[in-house]
Amino acid sequence: MRRVSEDVEARAARFVWRTGGLVDQHRMAACLGAGSAGAVRAAVLAHRTGDGGFAYAIEPDVKGPEAQPLSAMGAVEILAEAGALDQETGAGVCAWMARWTAPDGGVPDLLASIAAYPQPPWVQAPPQDRGGLLTTARTAGLLRGAGVAHPWLDGAAEFCRDRIDALEGSHPYEVFSIAAFLATEPDRAWAAAAAERVGAIVRADLVLLDPADRGQATPPGYAPGEHHLACDFAPAPGGVGAAWFTRDEMTAALDARAAEQEEDGGWPIHYRRWHPGIEQQARPGYTVRAVRTLRAWDGHA
Repeated sequence: MRRVSEDVEARAARFVWRTGGLVDQHRMAACLGAGSAGAVRAAVLAHRTGDGGFAYAIEPDVKGPEAQPLSAMGAVEILAEAGALDQETGAGVCAWMARWTAPDGGVPDLLASIAAYPQPPWVQAPPQDRGGLLTTARTAGLLRGAGVAHPWLDGAAEFCRDRIDALEGSHPYEVFSIAAFLATEPDRAWAAAAAERVGAIVRADLVLLDPADRGQATPPGYAPGEHHLACDFAPAPGGVGAAWFTRDEMTAALDARAAEQEEDGGWPIHYRRWHPGIEQQARPGYTVRAVRTLRAWDGHA
């Protein structure tokens, strides 16, 4: 079923041209075939800090000039999306991550330096003596998928496997990271078993299988109405999360996502607005992601 018409894409593009920053404008151009991976890469690298990390709100909720692991993860994700994650850039990210790696082999999602800059209430530095699965798994998984080689990846992968084996519950954003890690895990038998366990957690607690049932409780710590659909866990067919849902469930999710396009051409954010500008800053990225997801599933569900 086709959900992304020329009109839908044109309206989305106009929204991004009108409101998006440098990175999201290049992402949209690349998505629509009018841009290049090199342009996306140059825009992302403009957020690199002098110590080799990433900052300057490349992740809209992480402000300030101090490099943060979550920002590095965001940079890696955009570069991988564009097919612009190369060995040189990837190895630089690994070297920066290695500086902040905790004794358990993982990297905290945020460093203590985040406290000096504006942040939403839920963006707080965790204990610095342990790693975070959200940041470590997604970064390591995407770097492996791009063929990046670096010693940091070995310890990070061991940390992720241990944490996933011990997992009893999770939250949506951590699951997105786990899926990225499992997609590139060399031990396919272990990855398949882990994916089955994580998928059961998702179906039990984390996904809105019926998009019309907006009264369903949200996961602990999330804002009212902050639901995640099946297509959030499976943004493309063939991915780890795609096996967690039936065709009918995915069809319902994609129909709901397509229907969310607003009059101005953009897609909404669903999390809590913590300052007046965050919606404008975050919506262009959400719009690019929505168009990419709907395009990826075109003809599959």
